[in-house]
Amino acid sequence: MTAHPKPRLLRCLRALIVLLLAFALPVALSGTAVADRGKSPRTWTVQVGSESSDQAIQGMSFLPKNIFINAGDKVTWEANAAEIHTVTFLAKGQTLESTQPFDPSNPLYLLAQGGKSYDGHSYYNSGVMSNVSDSGFPAVDSYTLKFPDTGDFTYYCLVHGAVMKGTVYVRDKGTDYPYTQEQYNNRADRTARAILRDGYEQWSAARDQADNHTVIAGTDDGVAMVMRFIEQKVVIRVGESVSFVNNGMGAPHTVTFGAEPANVFPPVGDPTNFTGGQLHSGFMVPGTTFTVTFNKAGVYDYICALHDFMGMKGKVVVED
Repeated sequence: MTAHPKPRLLRCLRALIVLLLAFALPVALSGTAVADRGKSPRTWTVQVGSESSDQAIQGMSFLPKNIFINAGDKVTWEANAAEIHTVTFLAKGQTLESTQPFDPSNPLYLLAQGGKSYDGHSYYNSGVMSNVSDSGFPAVDSYTLKFPDTGDFTYYCLVHGAVMKGTVYVRDKGTDYPYTQEQYNNRADRTARAILRDGYEQWSAARDQADNHTVIAGTDDGVAMVMRFIEQKVVIRVGESVSFVNNGMGAPHTVTFGAEPANVFPPVGDPTNFTGGQLHSGFMVPGTTFTVTFNKAGVYDYICALHDFMGMKGKVVVED
């Protein structure tokens, strides 16, 4: 008994349709990928800084440090740490040295400057960036720039200077991208973990330098910053002194007893005869030592006026 010709014809038609779809679908997907590769403008993401969960370790890096994009693309920098940073493209002829040290009273440093499309030669600044709202600055959590023209464009963090810089490499439209955003993210994660290890190693080394008469007022090596006083609590006797040492490379600190001054730059009070009240080291750049002689028994709490919101606080116990 022979099969009815109509069912056989339907089966053949269905097989033919499946076969055609099998060939057509990859071609369609491939065509879409080829047509879009490097031609549609993209927005790329760079993390600004990194930190440990308790904010004690702060990273001094843009993640990734270098990024390759095409003309017409945008880059969004996202604040990834409590420590303040900036994304700053200097004007043609302007030097990084002319911006140092960071001036927290200067609106050219604090607030966004330039437009939303980078012209390749003018001063552009994100303003202060932080992922917390209590940094003491009018901080933003993201900053986006469009790059219409090709070129290699280096930028800096004005707070940390030459140790924290990045480069945006802008190629012609349609150029194949060497990395995906996911690959950049993976690289950033690996770098952030290495930064944390570096910070904890610095912390351990600083403990070996500290004692009841020497407090390390933070430390950094151009990779990571330790935002803690080491030793955090010291015990001395009346008439003895404690030296607070900033032996880092880039991060400033203060040693502030009592009321925090409105202007953190100049010192306040007499550190040679401290019996309580207000005493302020002023702006302690790396290489600075601030020595205080305590002439009255008591418990004296102090902070870094720049980083107390991260937990950078200490205590001196003075006994008779």
